[in-house]
Amino acid sequence: MAQERDFDAERRQIAGLWEAAAAGWARQQDAWADQSAPVAAWLVDALPLRPGTKLLELAAGTGEVGFHAAPLLEPGGTLICSDQSEAMVEVARARAERLGLRNVEFRVLDGEWIDLPVASVDAVVCRWGYMLMADPAASLRETRRVLRSGGSLSLAVWDARSANPWSEVPHRILAERGLVEPTAPGAPGPFALADRERLRELLDDAGFTEIEIDAVEISRRAPDFERYWAMQLDLSVATRAALEPLDDAARHEVADAVEAALAGFRTPSGGFAVPGRTLVALAGA
Repeated sequence: MAQERDFDAERRQIAGLWEAAAAGWARQQDAWADQSAPVAAWLVDALPLRPGTKLLELAAGTGEVGFHAAPLLEPGGTLICSDQSEAMVEVARARAERLGLRNVEFRVLDGEWIDLPVASVDAVVCRWGYMLMADPAASLRETRRVLRSGGSLSLAVWDARSANPWSEVPHRILAERGLVEPTAPGAPGPFALADRERLRELLDDAGFTEIEIDAVEISRRAPDFERYWAMQLDLSVATRAALEPLDDAARHEVADAVEAALAGFRTPSGGFAVPGRTLVALAGA
């Protein structure tokens, strides 16, 4: 008999991982904002943003998607930049100050229980957040609840792991060494919502309409493997957690194996450009 999922334990684990990940995401925020810019552009361009719009960003991380949209909301509009991790919200707050943004409100919000009134925002954006939530169906229902009638949601979730060698390669090497456990069916994770039909069904069940699903290609780039691997460890909480119990020699052995496996993605200058694909969706309230 399959073991019953402990949703509360999953939520505590997810919260702890992302609280600890904030420092790494802060280190990589400029590089990752540049590399993921096509996704941010799709998500923002898909929404009917105009002056006076109130936009909620869920699982904002370092905030770059919402900050891309913030100027479009002026005058009179507001971006609510939110994340369940207080440390991530502080990273985003510092970034907004550097950018000189003044129409941003910062909130620590849980995506499954959004502490906002019914129909209180005009649009919601969430990049790579729903698939990491213990109950994405509940989160989408909450998103629909806080959206006014006629509002819009744009979101991104990763496509299948096979379409994302930046993750598939290190995960395979870690799995071969017994350093990561197989993902339980239905459990949160980067590729939990890679099935387009399941994503469409979840949106439909949450009360969304006019659902459009597309894909955006990006690549994870670095001028050499040392900096590529540093980015992987900073941005991937799973990779970092898998390596923590190992000694330095074993960690270097894993890194060498990943570098060898990624040789086909080496650029003429000696750097790396490893492709990825994310699903993006637009849905109406």
